[in-house]
Amino acid sequence: MVVKNSKQQIVGLVTWSVICFVTAAIGAVASIQAQSFYAELNQPSWAPPGWLFGPVWSVLYLMMAIAAWLVWRKGGFKFNRLALTVFVGQLVFNGLWSWLFFAWRLGSFAFVDIVWLWVLIVITVSMFWRVDKIAGVLMLPYLLWVSFAAFLNLAVWQLNPMILT
Repeated sequence: MVVKNSKQQIVGLVTWSVICFVTAAIGAVASIQAQSFYAELNQPSWAPPGWLFGPVWSVLYLMMAIAAWLVWRKGGFKFNRLALTVFVGQLVFNGLWSWLFFAWRLGSFAFVDIVWLWVLIVITVSMFWRVDKIAGVLMLPYLLWVSFAAFLNLAVWQLNPMILT
C-alpha cells in the first residue's frame, strides 16, 4: 500500500522534516557554546573546522527526513512500524550526543552513545533499503558522517581526558 493522497504526502513530508529538525534543535541547544569549546580542545590533525558541522548536519537531517518520508509513504506505520520506530530511536541517540559531549562534557558516555547511534543507523539503513532503495541510499551519507564522528569523538576524548571525562 502506498500513501497516494497528495495532501497526506505533504503532511507526511512536513511531519518527518519537523521530527528531524526538532532533533537538530535539541542538539543545537546543547551546542550553543560548541564552536568555542571545540576550538579549545586538543584535536587530531584530521579534525574538520568547527564551522563545517552546521552545514553538514543540516543537509543530513534533510536527507534523513526525506528517507523516512519515502518509507512512510509506502504503507505508513501500518506496514513499516519497526523501520520507522528504529529510525526515531536513532534520532534519540543523535539528539542526546550533543548533550553528552558539549553540555555535560562526558566524552566516554558520548562515545558509547555514538556507537549505539551507529548500530541503529546501520539497522535503519538495512530496513529502509528493503522498503525503498532510495531511502536506504539517502541514509548512507549520514552513516558515513557518524562513522567519522565516532572516530573523532574517540580521538578528542582521548586527547582531552581532563576536560572530557
